Amino acid sequence: MKTSTATPRIAFIKARWHADVVDRAYEGFAAEAATLLPNAVIDSIDVPGAFEMPLVAKKLAKTGKYDAIVAAALVVDGGIYRHDFVADAVVTGLMNVGLETEVPCFSVSLTPHNYQEVDVLTSFYRDHFVKKGAEAAGAVRQILDLDARLAAEDRAAVA
Repeated sequence: MKTSTATPRIAFIKARWHADVVDRAYEGFAAEAATLLPNAVIDSIDVPGAFEMPLVAKKLAKTGKYDAIVAAALVVDGGIYRHDFVADAVVTGLMNVGLETEVPCFSVSLTPHNYQEVDVLTSFYRDHFVKKGAEAAGAVRQILDLDARLAAEDRAAVA
């Protein structure tokens, strides 16, 4: 795991389903990260859909280049149970990546009920994803600060 909090490198994975909504999470993240993580390098990675995000997150984590990975998707309820399985697989998969690699993974993946592609709902979720992206930047900052503190305590204990 990379631990350079002075210049953190963050992967931001974006599902392409509903890209017009999902991309707003990246915009919110990047804007907030400019303040909270001013020296961060953010790599944007596109994937076909939400289901692919955990595998790509694991491959990225295993490179040792990233301090954190953020994944964003909009998994809509199409009137069948499939969205529940996808959402569960994505969140569980991202959690497992973090536990296995010790690279923290964050989800900006939402599963709205009764989503229809009408202007009022699309507008609401586009705005909501900006907010969620900004919140993810705050979460990344908090965890990277914790990792730095724990690493400093480990070094002090050894000395």
